[in-house]
Amino acid sequence: MMPASHLPILLSLSALLLSPLLTGSLALSSPRFTKVPVDMIGVSGGVVSFVCQATGDPKPSVTWNKKGKRVNSQRIETIEFDEGAGAVLRIQPLRAPRDENIYECVAENTEGEISVQAKLSIIREDLLPAGFPNIDMGPQLKVVERTRTATMLCAASGNPDPEITWFKDFLPIDPSTSNGRIKQLRSEAIESTPIRGALQIENTEETDQGKYECVASNVEGVRYSSSANLYVRELREVRRVPPRFSILPPTAQEIMPGGSVNITCVAVGSPMPYVKWMLNSEDLTPEDEMPVGRNVLELNSVRESANYTCVAMSSLGIIEANSQIIVKSLPKPPGTPVVTETTATSITITWDSGNPEPVSHYIIQYRAKSPESKFETVDSITTTRYSIGGLSPNTDYEIRVSAYNTIGQGPPSEPVEARTGEQAPASPPRNIQARIISQNTMMVRWDEPEEPNGQIKGYRVYYTMDPSQPMNMWHIHNVQDSVITTIQSLVATETYTIRVLAFTSVGDGPFSDPIHVKVLQGVPGQPTNFQVGEVSDTSVELTWEPAFEKEGIISYELHYREGRQESQVKKTFGPTSSYVVEGLRANTEYFFSLAAVSNKGIGAFTNEISQRTSQANVPKNFTVKLVTKTTVLLTWKFSDSRFPYRCMIEYNRQKVEIDARMAKALITNLRPNNTYEFRIGCQESSDGGPKHKLIARTSPPILVRKPEFDLKREPDSTLTIVFPPLESKELIKTVYVVVVPLKKGRGPIRHIKSPDELDLEELLGDRRLARTTRQLKQVDGKRPYIAASFKPSSMPPSFTLGNQMVYSGFENRVLEPGQEYVFFILAELNTTGGKSFASSPYTDPVTAPDVDPKPIDTGGDGLIWVVGPVLAVVFIICIVIAILLYKNKPDSKRKESEPRTKCHLNNVDITPHHPTDPVEMRRINFQTPGMMNHPPIPISELAEHTELLKANDNLKLSQEYESIDPGQQFTWEHSNLEVNKPKNRYANVIAYDHSRVILAPIEGITGSDYINANYTDGYRKQNAYIATQGPLPETFGDFWRMVWEQRATTVVMMTRLEEKSRIKCDQYWPSRGTETYGMIQVTLLDTIELATFCVRTFSLHKNGSSEKREVRQFQFTAWPDHGVPEYPTPFLAFLRRVKTCNPPDAGPIIAHCSAGVGRTGCFIVIDAMLERIKHEKTVDIYGHVTLMRSQRNYMVQTEDQYSFIHDALLEAVACGNTEVAARSLFSYIQKLAQVETGEHVSGMELEFKRLANSKAHTSRFISANLPCNKFKNRLVNIMPYESTRVCLQPIRGLEGSDYINSSFIDGYRQQKAYIATQGPLAETTEDFWRMLWENNSTIVVMLTKLREMGREKCHQYWPAERSARYQYFVVDPMAEYNMPQYILREFKVTDARDGQSRTVRQFQFTDWPEQGVPKSGEGFIDFIGQVHKTKEQFGQDGPISVHCSAGVGRTGVFITLSIVLERMRYEGVVDIFQTVKMLRTQRPAMVQTEDEYQFCYQAALEYLGSFDHYAT
Repeated sequence: MMPASHLPILLSLSALLLSPLLTGSLALSSPRFTKVPVDMIGVSGGVVSFVCQATGDPKPSVTWNKKGKRVNSQRIETIEFDEGAGAVLRIQPLRAPRDENIYECVAENTEGEISVQAKLSIIREDLLPAGFPNIDMGPQLKVVERTRTATMLCAASGNPDPEITWFKDFLPIDPSTSNGRIKQLRSEAIESTPIRGALQIENTEETDQGKYECVASNVEGVRYSSSANLYVRELREVRRVPPRFSILPPTAQEIMPGGSVNITCVAVGSPMPYVKWMLNSEDLTPEDEMPVGRNVLELNSVRESANYTCVAMSSLGIIEANSQIIVKSLPKPPGTPVVTETTATSITITWDSGNPEPVSHYIIQYRAKSPESKFETVDSITTTRYSIGGLSPNTDYEIRVSAYNTIGQGPPSEPVEARTGEQAPASPPRNIQARIISQNTMMVRWDEPEEPNGQIKGYRVYYTMDPSQPMNMWHIHNVQDSVITTIQSLVATETYTIRVLAFTSVGDGPFSDPIHVKVLQGVPGQPTNFQVGEVSDTSVELTWEPAFEKEGIISYELHYREGRQESQVKKTFGPTSSYVVEGLRANTEYFFSLAAVSNKGIGAFTNEISQRTSQANVPKNFTVKLVTKTTVLLTWKFSDSRFPYRCMIEYNRQKVEIDARMAKALITNLRPNNTYEFRIGCQESSDGGPKHKLIARTSPPILVRKPEFDLKREPDSTLTIVFPPLESKELIKTVYVVVVPLKKGRGPIRHIKSPDELDLEELLGDRRLARTTRQLKQVDGKRPYIAASFKPSSMPPSFTLGNQMVYSGFENRVLEPGQEYVFFILAELNTTGGKSFASSPYTDPVTAPDVDPKPIDTGGDGLIWVVGPVLAVVFIICIVIAILLYKNKPDSKRKESEPRTKCHLNNVDITPHHPTDPVEMRRINFQTPGMMNHPPIPISELAEHTELLKANDNLKLSQEYESIDPGQQFTWEHSNLEVNKPKNRYANVIAYDHSRVILAPIEGITGSDYINANYTDGYRKQNAYIATQGPLPETFGDFWRMVWEQRATTVVMMTRLEEKSRIKCDQYWPSRGTETYGMIQVTLLDTIELATFCVRTFSLHKNGSSEKREVRQFQFTAWPDHGVPEYPTPFLAFLRRVKTCNPPDAGPIIAHCSAGVGRTGCFIVIDAMLERIKHEKTVDIYGHVTLMRSQRNYMVQTEDQYSFIHDALLEAVACGNTEVAARSLFSYIQKLAQVETGEHVSGMELEFKRLANSKAHTSRFISANLPCNKFKNRLVNIMPYESTRVCLQPIRGLEGSDYINSSFIDGYRQQKAYIATQGPLAETTEDFWRMLWENNSTIVVMLTKLREMGREKCHQYWPAERSARYQYFVVDPMAEYNMPQYILREFKVTDARDGQSRTVRQFQFTDWPEQGVPKSGEGFIDFIGQVHKTKEQFGQDGPISVHCSAGVGRTGVFITLSIVLERMRYEGVVDIFQTVKMLRTQRPAMVQTEDEYQFCYQAALEYLGSFDHYAT
């Protein structure tokens, strides 16, 4: 055929040649057809096109008629071409029988008219003949740069092989007219499908842009592909752009000393620049390793601050950016303190912070200015003004302040000196003595008071002959500047009583005790220090010091009387300094006074002292056991504990009542470095009794600072403390680390005693080395204990708690997971007297990590060899008796004992007789007290029971969990063998010997039968599971050997490999291909990664065996780093998948987490209880956890996990099983449509109502309820949960700028695959574009019109014609395509801050009716498919953003069906209920109405109909 472009040339030549022969008239011609339409057979709902073209002179016009009339219909379109000389008749969609007809193409011009006919036949899809063409692969949307080659793919099948043609913008493409630029390819194959009709367009032009369809036709009929757009964009010029930074390194970044940091620097340009790092003038990036575009500087163990420079360079220039790394340092010293106020006992100071950087608190150190005094410390002061109390009056003090920040304590300030004010003396003058120096004169002398409290201005000596008179009637003799005086004019031979007091400028001090003197020269003075010594029930020892005597004492006269009796007994005895009065009555008070006798006569009697004789059995041997800075521990012996004898300790004018049976008393609230006199007496009547006197001195105020936690240490199963530097090391003999468990309670303080007030004697006596295994089990885990002791010279810088090692006889016990603790340092001092101690303050409370459980000592002893056989014999006897009883039962009774549902009445457990159920066997034979008190719960009462447990902040749940038997009375000798210790991931998580999995031993290898794994029982199935730790590299071979030997087909992994940057489990499987572990070859066959779990399939082959086995590993990836999942829904879905895939004849399910006790325990209990519910309609969580703990230590490790088990079972009971095989979906929907018996509503309605049972608490909507955000919510009741909301990058200074009413939603395969959001409001449009940009979301699905039912449903958030700016973003409309059910809009979005651009595509579904739901799901399913196909082709990694008006109803339907349809394709199962439930845990009210819920079922069924293999 001649090219059309050559026709005009030929015509003009012929005209020239013929002109002489013609008469000059024009050559006109009537029309003739160049393209004639052919008969078509189309498919109902499909497309056909009839093509008709004519030529003639003048150019004819072509039209189409049907039954003689011009074609006119919405579905039938005429597309003209060749200036009207050609026309395509396109009918879409085909409707039978109305479109079946004969269509006529008419061509006419002034010279005539011609017509041609073509017939259209239509066949229904279900009646198509076998060879009817089918499009196996249609063209896809494509974007090419101008002049590049574009290939539009198409593959079709049919019999005979169909011919493929192409249409562009509904017009046929004729490759022959393109000079070879457009051609059809015929030989390629993609995925084994022959591509016989691909269209290749070379050297593309803008005119090639359009909508392309591929058409397959044979004798059976014609079929059209879906249309696909080809975009031809301008060829990008090779621009030359100098370098610029697209990501600047941080200008300043603070790090801790020795810390690490990565600084990223990214530069762009054309050509792309090289990027290097420099420190001053030194290149940190080697010349030959200089990267293009992006350079990350890794700095480790940084000790000094420095400025680093990022340099980007290309041929067009060099640019630099600086980044300062600031190493945090200790705070600077505060300004010198200023004294603002002093009193006798306090000094108030203020100071300047002296630190521009934040300071966490201040520390004040003060001391009295005397050579031996040490600094005392006041810690945790958060202000710059403080009053130091409890000071001694009239004392010079030195005070300094230091600051404390996150690094530690800085140097102290310059000290300030201040003196406290004076007070009246606190104690009387001491050692008063008087003697007669002449006939009527006496000399009195004394010593200064012990506590003068100021400058003593003088003394007053009071004296009288009648001591019964009031003091103001006595004679007073004032003395200044002296401690000796004489008093004259006394009456001879009379006896005087004398008392002395001291006074300061503030006032008088207390009186001294009276002394007596007789005015007679030569008679002895009054004996001094007259006091009681040893006391028994019949005797009292008296002691004294002789007074001044001139003539010599020849004897003493002692007067004593019993109680209140007047008559006195006189005793005279020779010179001595003590005397024992014998023959007294027991438990009787006596009064004694003593005078000395010389040749001149008898001297003055002492003051009367009293003493009660002791009982026949009274405390003896009172001693000072030990002292601290503020306490004294007194002890005694007490032989008879039949009566609670009341005793009294008196000291410092205070009295403390004690019980003598306790044999010790701790006296508290004393002052450091002070001497105290203790008088101890026991009595039953009120008339007093004998007193024992003791002198004790409290410890000096040596400063011991509290230890700090080192939070950066590994592993997380322990806590590490950093020891403070010790002051006055030479005074310290030993240092102890003390651990104090806190009682559970509300509030930050648990009313614990101060360190000084703890029973240090018991603490120090609690050495653990000699204990037996049984004793170890009985240790009270709630009592304080010493974890280690060190000499000051050998103290380590830090100490890890809970490592089970022994330090100087003290065991560093494992910390109980979840238990709260405080710690302190106890220092024993070098003192000559009794034991003396100083302690640090407590650390802040800290909870022992619950990730990995804590230790048990393996100290073995012979006890197990006694108890073990005894228990075994008892167990065998019980089994024999049970069997005999069972066999002897009549048949009828035996039938009664078959399994059936039981309930408990009045809290008395009616035990179902299941001799095969391990839990029931345990209930019968080894019931713990806890199991007796916690019988199984009927599932009808489970909700109420759980609510009761969780009332009052989980009070009863906490008590119940604490009461579960820890089950640690078993041996673990194999775990403790040296050869096996490296095979344990955690030192304290061991495998009990009686339940451990024993591997087949390998000859010649000791310990080769050991793996840290235990069998655990299921419901009515022994050894249903194996609980094990996450394998270590050295145990990979053992792990796979166990899988092989146990014939296991399922491995459940309840952890990620790494959590909180810590290794929880090592990767024990190959990432691809085959790896050999020990003697097992493991090949990875398949990996399916879903949003909350991952399924891997392995093939196992053992060396020397021909057998191959398949094993599946199910890894749950949605367990959070801290605590437990917020909802059990994903976990239950995971569990269902595990159960579905585990064959009934398989070996045990092998479950592991990190330690193999916490999450593993949860999995096993929930699975076993779900099995139990099927058979018994009861749950026995308490019993099953108790059973498991007797098989592996620590199972169900925390209270949170115990609570989660209840939540999971409660949800499982409430929701039932709604998963259905795809092939059974139709019958399931029919069943749901029926009205349930006894109900007035359908099953569908009941199922939808069950979704609404769980209401979200208002505490879950935090940001959404803030006043600054409320106006951003379209509906007041539809808000995002705090835990799943999309957080925008906050704008500095703008409150609430991080909030948008949007939620992340997980897809089938990917977490956060969607963003569900409301239709933007005018005031949130900028936030909407910001959200798309920040989350890299390039696909938006809109499921509403802007206005519906006369109301705004969504603000028009996009520009229609020209570009618009929304805050930082410029949005350019690029294209808009009106499809039958949706509109596709394309926008170019540019970030005005750095010029980066992205294409965002918006799909607006237009077929959703304003009320209700679409009649058919087919169109909506196609729409979902188109969105996801575009996402796969163009979408970035970001989520698909979906909105309707409120972002929950239609949005919920779109996401539900997206997940359900994908799951149906991969698993062949449908679970609408659980899918919607899962969505509602991420955003409230998803799939809002019952109509929408039903539509999800209907659409799923329609989707199913499109697959032949489900049609049956």
